[in-house]
Amino acid sequence: MKPSLSILGQDSEVDVSCASVLKVLADETRLAVVESLLDGPKTVAEINDVLEVEPTLLSHHLRALRDAGLVTRERQGRNASYALVSSLLARRKGRAIDLGCCTLSFS
Repeated sequence: MKPSLSILGQDSEVDVSCASVLKVLADETRLAVVESLLDGPKTVAEINDVLEVEPTLLSHHLRALRDAGLVTRERQGRNASYALVSSLLARRKGRAIDLGCCTLSFS
C-alpha cells in the first residue's frame, strides 16, 4: 500500500501519493513558494518580491503547486492571490507542515 496524503482542495478531498507530492516539492523554488505562503495568502508580485524569479517561471511553479493540490488561487480583479490549501494549514505546526508521510520543516 502506497503512503498517501489527503488534501482538501476547492472542490473535494483528493488522495495524493506522498511520492507525487514530494516530487513537486523537490524543486527549491516551489519549496520557497510554500514557505512564503506559510505567512498567509500572497499575490504573485508579493511572492516575487521575496523570490526574485522570472515571472513566467514563477507562474510555472505556481501551476505545478496548484496541480498537485498544495496551493489554491483566488482571482482579485486582474490579480490573483495564492494560498496553501486549508488541509495543509490545519496540519501546520509553527514553520512545519505534517504531510502524513513526513514533516516538511522550514528553519
